[in-house]
Amino acid sequence: MSDSPQWFDEEAGPVVRPYALIRGRTRSSGDGFDLVATVRAVGDSPGELGPEQQHILRAARSPISVADLAVELDLPVGVIRVLLGDMRDHGLISVTSPSAGGSRSNERILKEVINGLRAL
Repeated sequence: MSDSPQWFDEEAGPVVRPYALIRGRTRSSGDGFDLVATVRAVGDSPGELGPEQQHILRAARSPISVADLAVELDLPVGVIRVLLGDMRDHGLISVTSPSAGGSRSNERILKEVINGLRAL
């Protein structure tokens, strides 16, 4: 048996559960962020940000979607939404939801697909 703790992997380093990054919270002001909502950095990075938030600010220098951020940081979308909600509350980012007109056309397309599937 090894003397190293079980939470340590020699190749990967210390393992931190994604929800530990957000102190176990599952809700924030970012709960309503759509996966295709656009995130853009609007503030400078204060020194007290964690590495994940700093990575978000770097990635959001140009507009990026919530889903793309989750992929970029390799974190669950729920964790990303909590981090983004905190960052928006502190004025570091802006989040723009897709236009309402676009969602109506998407709804129409989905209804057509459902009707087509029912016809089969």
